[in-house]
Amino acid sequence: MNGPGHSRQRLAHVDALRGFALFGILVVNIGVFASPFYGAGVPDPVFSGPVDLAVRWLVAWLFETKFYLLFSFLFGYSFTLQMAAAERSASAFAPRFLRRLAGLAALGLAHAVLFYQGDILVTYALLGLALLLCRHMDPARALRIALWLIVLASAVWAILGGLSLLDPVQPSYAALYKADALASIEAYRGTIGTTIAQHIKELTETIWFMVLFVQGPYVFAMFLAGYALGRRNALADPWRAPRALGLLCALGLLPGLAGAAAYATSAMPQMSAVWELPGLAAGLLTAPLLSLSYGAAFLLALRTRVGRCVGAWLAPAGRMALTNYLMQSVICAFVFTAWGLRMFAAVSPLAAFAIAIVIFALQLPLSAWWLRRHAYGPVEWFLRALTLGARPPWRRLAD
Repeated sequence: MNGPGHSRQRLAHVDALRGFALFGILVVNIGVFASPFYGAGVPDPVFSGPVDLAVRWLVAWLFETKFYLLFSFLFGYSFTLQMAAAERSASAFAPRFLRRLAGLAALGLAHAVLFYQGDILVTYALLGLALLLCRHMDPARALRIALWLIVLASAVWAILGGLSLLDPVQPSYAALYKADALASIEAYRGTIGTTIAQHIKELTETIWFMVLFVQGPYVFAMFLAGYALGRRNALADPWRAPRALGLLCALGLLPGLAGAAAYATSAMPQMSAVWELPGLAAGLLTAPLLSLSYGAAFLLALRTRVGRCVGAWLAPAGRMALTNYLMQSVICAFVFTAWGLRMFAAVSPLAAFAIAIVIFALQLPLSAWWLRRHAYGPVEWFLRALTLGARPPWRRLAD
């Protein structure tokens, strides 16, 4: 490998950026936990007031399809750090990474079946195999392929959106969807067994398609973008070129927000269903721009006094992001399904957003407390042990 010599020391600002992405993912995921009508384009019979619709629109505009892409970019960047660590230890990288992917797949499958059917870890494990094949790719070529993936996948969705205008959704769709939604409410408020059965039903009937054909191409594109910047050590000191960060914000923010607005508006229940696919295409095309603009703006903000404080709070949560991601699902499953309080379809969008803030606010000090005493988060420790094929230290070593 001809990549740069990465530092052994963790990059706190990268951990903070990962924590920032983790919060955005929670805001989106909790909507799925809370309501069967989330993102469906079908009116919620209980929560369709002006405040409910405004919150849904804002979440779709500012959060949906953005933060999992930022997280995917960081996965690709961390891939290069793992390559460098294997090179320093004179270890074969491929077997280590394959063991890591196997661990991610096992965790993701359990996560999807037990707690959250929208899991992303299995997708990461599968696409990580393709990333492994690209580990010797020239960074410039990786960026070109990432761009083509985004453009081509968005073009496919734009064509499908155009065709949907010629073949409108049948009027019976809303009634059929409401019947399925009522069945899911009964399942998630039933028993742990019915909750798991509903997860499996949704995974096999609809979610596999969304993960493979909606998220998949964009996740891999961001893997490649992160890999390319990681090979260039771009985040070791991102402030050495503040103009580049500012330019990324300027170029990506306006088109990204415009595309996201089209996406959010097209998914509103009061809009005709024929606009949903064209809106999705616009949102998917511009979401990577907006995600990278978010990342660049966040890094620039870290240079301010307030930003440094926020970054210091977020870094521990980002350092144990996998543990926190799974913990968020366990908590949400307890709140909304038969694992606990059975509040599925009984919480407004604003209340769900508030719950997300509370969950993340609790995770911040808990993460800092844990990492003062331990070398890794619990799930990170397991995955590192699997990756290395050895038992890493559990307790934090004295400085």
